Amino acid sequence: MKTAKLTVVGAGPGDPDLITIKAIKALASADVVLYDALVNPVLLDYAPNAEKIFVGKRKGCYSYQQEQINDLIVGRALSHGHVVRLKGGDPFIFGRGSEELDYVRAYHIETAMVPGISSALAVPAYQGIPLTKRGSAESFWVITGTTKAHRLSTDIALAAQSNATVAILMGMSKLSEIVSAFAKAGKEKSPVAIIQNGTRNDEKTGFGTIETIEKVVQEKQLSSPAIIVIGNVVEDRSILSETVASIEEKGYHQTPLRYA
Repeated sequence: MKTAKLTVVGAGPGDPDLITIKAIKALASADVVLYDALVNPVLLDYAPNAEKIFVGKRKGCYSYQQEQINDLIVGRALSHGHVVRLKGGDPFIFGRGSEELDYVRAYHIETAMVPGISSALAVPAYQGIPLTKRGSAESFWVITGTTKAHRLSTDIALAAQSNATVAILMGMSKLSEIVSAFAKAGKEKSPVAIIQNGTRNDEKTGFGTIETIEKVVQEKQLSSPAIIVIGNVVEDRSILSETVASIEEKGYHQTPLRYA
């Protein structure tokens, strides 16, 4: 009889090379893997002997409700042994990882947690956008754009009044409201980046300001899943590009940051 166990694992933001060694070890020992929509399917190769079940949720499309996922975890742990719950980014940053762990512990099932690289950090970094930078931003907010009640988070208005960088996840459906909140705070000229499918091969980007970003989204046909980054640090991406271009003009061929 195998020991019933749940390991909640962060898969990282999308680039399969950004998964941790500890996560790979957990997958290798898995009897069952329950994975989300934002998980790169290439990562499932690290669990060659496991049953793999897609339980992803996208806007308007649910393969399983959360209650069903909870019951599936418990059922498979008791019948199969080690269940790995593979989630995009970091499971403790808007990933409901702690909720699933709490549910399973009530059944006296062994649990473990493997953190992942959050998309809130990695996706801007791949575009050369630092969330903090001396002289530009002393702190940053990471906010969900849509709350459990499907409303805009009230923290958006608070963040708009600060000088911090604001990274918004799950906010594309609320973009108009986000733009309005920042405009009311007098931030019409604040730089904005929207990065869809960040760190993946099909990554798409749009850059503008609070005044122009909705038009940019329409022109470039950007949609979820995407991260919205607002703040002066967004301008550093263009500085990075200019620096690389300047180096290449002088005859040097430096690898761009995202491929380093």
